[in-house]
Amino acid sequence: MTHSKHETERKYEPPSGGLAGLPDLTGVGPVASVTATGPEGLDAVYHDTVDLRLAGSSATLRRRTGGPDAGWHLKLPLAGDTREEVWAPLSDDVPEALLELVLSRTRGAPLRPVVRIRSTRAVRQLRDAEGGVLAELSLDEVRADATAAGGGRPEWGELEVELADGVHARLLDAVEKKLRKKGVVRADSPSKLARALRDTGVGDVGVPLPPAGVVAGSSGSYVLSYLREQVGVLVSLDPAVRRDLPDAVHQMRVTCRRLRSCLRSYRSVLDRRVTDPVAAELRWLAGELGAARDQEVLRERIGAALDGLPGDLVLGPVAARLRVWDVSREEDVRSRTRQALGTPRQLRLLDALDTLVRRPPLRAGAGRKPARTMARAVLKEYGRLAGRMDLALARPSGGSRETELHEARKAAKRLRYAAEVARPALGKPVARLGKHAKAVQQLLGEHQDAVVAQDTLRRLAVAAHGAGESAFTWGLLHGRERAGAEARQRELPGVWRAASDPALRAPLEH
Repeated sequence: MTHSKHETERKYEPPSGGLAGLPDLTGVGPVASVTATGPEGLDAVYHDTVDLRLAGSSATLRRRTGGPDAGWHLKLPLAGDTREEVWAPLSDDVPEALLELVLSRTRGAPLRPVVRIRSTRAVRQLRDAEGGVLAELSLDEVRADATAAGGGRPEWGELEVELADGVHARLLDAVEKKLRKKGVVRADSPSKLARALRDTGVGDVGVPLPPAGVVAGSSGSYVLSYLREQVGVLVSLDPAVRRDLPDAVHQMRVTCRRLRSCLRSYRSVLDRRVTDPVAAELRWLAGELGAARDQEVLRERIGAALDGLPGDLVLGPVAARLRVWDVSREEDVRSRTRQALGTPRQLRLLDALDTLVRRPPLRAGAGRKPARTMARAVLKEYGRLAGRMDLALARPSGGSRETELHEARKAAKRLRYAAEVARPALGKPVARLGKHAKAVQQLLGEHQDAVVAQDTLRRLAVAAHGAGESAFTWGLLHGRERAGAEARQRELPGVWRAASDPALRAPLEH
């Protein structure tokens, strides 16, 4: 059994005089009173791989006793000051559920105790006028020990302010403003663990150095920065996909496409003999995720269309049949996703991406200026899209045109992502082209969704008819989807004219 919550907090150096040196926080924002609790003793043993893969990705795993939430705590980074904390009951060994959630980071390497941190904590609770807790301000006296012999035994103090669930982060800003006036400053270490690892001598997890041979401001530096960011996103999404969190599958699939597109578009920067096999594996992973994503899109699309119909147009047990269809497929697609993430093939892909970022197979284009190499790559993707659009628009309506439109949609994505990589280097001109590519992609995406929905609705109609139910409603929804697809096709020439305006490309051609 596990449960999770979001934790938003900031850490500070403790004031001289301890809690007595803190300002009175009554009246800061909605804070009406401050109450004291504690002290309490906390004892946490942090686990990681030998080479500190969890700490290196800003994740922590600990077994903690003492306090109201004793148990195993896995903390995963989110945006800003927020992390997700997944809790599991106390046990001697790391719970299997948590081992699965860190697999994208550990790649199966064994976990072991690396450092023990004991804290004596005094707490001040910031409460609103009704007595509800808004935040907790805690002062910890910390002692750390390396689990292996020979390490140091540092001691230090730490002040932490943590928001209660549902409280807006602006309260943190208001409290920090008050603390700064008393000379209280942010801690120089992002977490107790990072400081303990450093000060005990176990290891210092800092910002990785750029790969050798990559010159700042070169095309290679921008491409590798983008790849590094997207690899981090792919790894961080893994736990969310495993727990079937909203939109996680979609985001991971998009990340696979971004990575694959970057590798294909910037072959002048990175050697394709190395990157093509990685791109092929990214395509495999995106395909395994595709069934779950397609199911999600269809369920939401058809469900919304059904909800929008007047009651007199809903004939038969339509909602029930849609639920049966969804449930019958949902477990299969979820199982396929979980199996893909648990395979050695997926772990090898993550290892290959790490290697690619740390030891990139640079080509001559990596050392050139972005105005030359990256602009050329973006324009090449534009040419590919233009060719696809010419083919699609020349086709008569029907299945062959739908196929060409789908290919054009994929080309628009590649242009959009190529522009996304180049935007930090080339600025507004490439951003404008990418914006128009996105408009083409979205229109063609709506068209493709309508085409796929028509096929699903036809099969639902056949099943309803075979069961002696009315197929009228399914036929009505099918007709609406067909009309929607035809409307998108009529809109396409105008959207493409805007995207193919030579003025958009002119700044990149000089």
